[in-house]
Amino acid sequence: MKISEVLFRFRRWALFVLFGLGFWVPWERLGGAHPGSTWLWLAGTLAATSLLSIAAATVLVVALATLALFLAALVRTWAAAYLGSDVVHDRNLHSERVVSDGPYRYVRNPLYLGTWLLTAALSILMPPGGALFALVVVTLLIVVWMQAEERKLIAEHGEAYLAYMRQVSRFFPAIPPRIPAGAAKPYWLQGFLGEIHLWGMAITYLIFANRYNVTILEQGVLISIGIAFLVRAFWRPSIPSSY
Repeated sequence: MKISEVLFRFRRWALFVLFGLGFWVPWERLGGAHPGSTWLWLAGTLAATSLLSIAAATVLVVALATLALFLAALVRTWAAAYLGSDVVHDRNLHSERVVSDGPYRYVRNPLYLGTWLLTAALSILMPPGGALFALVVVTLLIVVWMQAEERKLIAEHGEAYLAYMRQVSRFFPAIPPRIPAGAAKPYWLQGFLGEIHLWGMAITYLIFANRYNVTILEQGVLISIGIAFLVRAFWRPSIPSSY
């Protein structure tokens, strides 16, 4: 098994380790002091330009992070509704069909786009060194995962997938979409339940970010992840009949 396939198979654990290191940043704790958050660092940097006050800069940072979280939740839910939540969270790499409807008309990898937006939104709670580490490493992982999927899809579908690749961008969405809508049926409840943790995080940011308390937001993120584990423990999505 190739290293890219191993990283894909254990991608969930890779993200857990990545985010854990990003929040903990052991390399910045060697002196014993707790490093500050990227949220405050970004706000201070923006305020230092004299274009914004510290208050306005703080609001701008959290507003952009909240927007990124809602976009991540929306994009991943939309993609999971068409691909199937069981496929999204499966450890195995699926290549039985080429999905080219819903968000896949705009971008080939909406799930990974959502993952990157999620990382950007959570990075404001990390220390600056952790945020940089998380963003760089998740970008590299996403590239590896995309290449692994593309190789298998090309091997399975040949020219059909190559034609799709030529029409639709790998990571940056095209507006308007590059291909016409098909007849695929979305499974919205399945998509929402599969990505419920993202909606929980987005709502946490929306409600509690105005308190400017990193700890509260971190607790909301952990609670959202816990809710997702409970949902998956009691709910098993069915595989779409097109598989």
